[in-house]
Amino acid sequence: MPKLLIDISPLREIPAYRRIFTAVSISNIGQQMTSVAVGIQVYFLTHSSFAVGLVGLCQLIPLLSLGLFGGAMSDSYDRRKIGFISAVGMATASALLFTQAMLGSTHVWPLYLFVAMSSAFFAVGNPARQSIIPRIVPKERLHQANSLSMMSWNIGFTLGPLLAGVLIGTTGSVAVAYGVDVIAFMVMMWAMWALPALPPLEGAPKRPGLASVKEGLVFLKGKRNIQMTFYLDIVAMVFGLPRALFPAIALHWYGDSVGTAAFRVGLLSAAPAFGAAISALFSAPLNRIYKQGVAIAWSIVGWGCAITAFGMSKNFALALLFLALAGAADNVSALYRTTILQTAVPDAYRGRLQGLFTVVVAGGPRLGDFEAGTVAALAGEQFSVISGGIACIVLTYALLKWHKPFMKFDSRNPVP
Repeated sequence: MPKLLIDISPLREIPAYRRIFTAVSISNIGQQMTSVAVGIQVYFLTHSSFAVGLVGLCQLIPLLSLGLFGGAMSDSYDRRKIGFISAVGMATASALLFTQAMLGSTHVWPLYLFVAMSSAFFAVGNPARQSIIPRIVPKERLHQANSLSMMSWNIGFTLGPLLAGVLIGTTGSVAVAYGVDVIAFMVMMWAMWALPALPPLEGAPKRPGLASVKEGLVFLKGKRNIQMTFYLDIVAMVFGLPRALFPAIALHWYGDSVGTAAFRVGLLSAAPAFGAAISALFSAPLNRIYKQGVAIAWSIVGWGCAITAFGMSKNFALALLFLALAGAADNVSALYRTTILQTAVPDAYRGRLQGLFTVVVAGGPRLGDFEAGTVAALAGEQFSVISGGIACIVLTYALLKWHKPFMKFDSRNPVP
């Protein structure tokens, strides 16, 4: 009988990877609790989906300005140190969010400022954390390690919003979510510090700067398959992710009290990640799929279809199901896009390309928050969700027509 469950051999065999996996799993829970808490706090201060969407814009600006530079730093300096410093910075931002909540602040601008601060440290540190994996995991185990990392990420995206919804709904305060996030980042600090030194390899740039960033971008020239992984993810996240609308949807589509609405926001936020986690858990058969371009394309189309169906449903149980299906499709896409980047890019460029990957993967959802909130302010939440899902499908088709060879990408002969 073919193996179905995820391969956990990297956790058994590689202690350094096991530490990172544990820390990332815990910190993801804290981060997602904070994400839900910020959305709820902003919405109940302003009663505006547009204001919630602005949170994404405040996160996007530091990502765009620092993401590529952070990638260059991870090619030129010890990736362990960069990961540790970024964890300290993100913990500080969460501590500031906790403080303003405990003081009962009714101003929105501190929330925008502190999420921008957290995003800045994330932009610098995430390329280093992602680039560490190929240094501590053998190439033949990379696919399994990426599957585990995706599962860890999605467990955080599932448990974090659920815990945030329950705790905020029970206590009536967002402070508890921010407090948990501070503790979670302390675990990440420990994991980074416990790693061995990871200095740059031969051929890496001596110091980061505009010239180093430019080298990374020049490397991408003509490498259409790698470019396509970025373009497709931008389409899916900018147009197909309605998370900025969840507070309004939870409160107005289902007619609940504020306390119950907070719990529903948690469920809506957790549903895509739950579907993705289930997809990751049974991901062993994905190891045998070599036509990864085809898998990515169909996964993103499936994501767009599921988001469109979510927008058409006012039944809460069905809405959660469609979001879970969307998350399962997105996990398959993310797994193959990550593997393509790690196998088709030399280590000397990997940090800089991970910096660009961070800008796209983390920046796309933030821009998507702003897009969804803006369209909702103009035409309503339902139109924003449905139009975004349809746009995702149409634009994916257009990209595949533009670069047809992507559908022939074979992991046994990875052509960048």
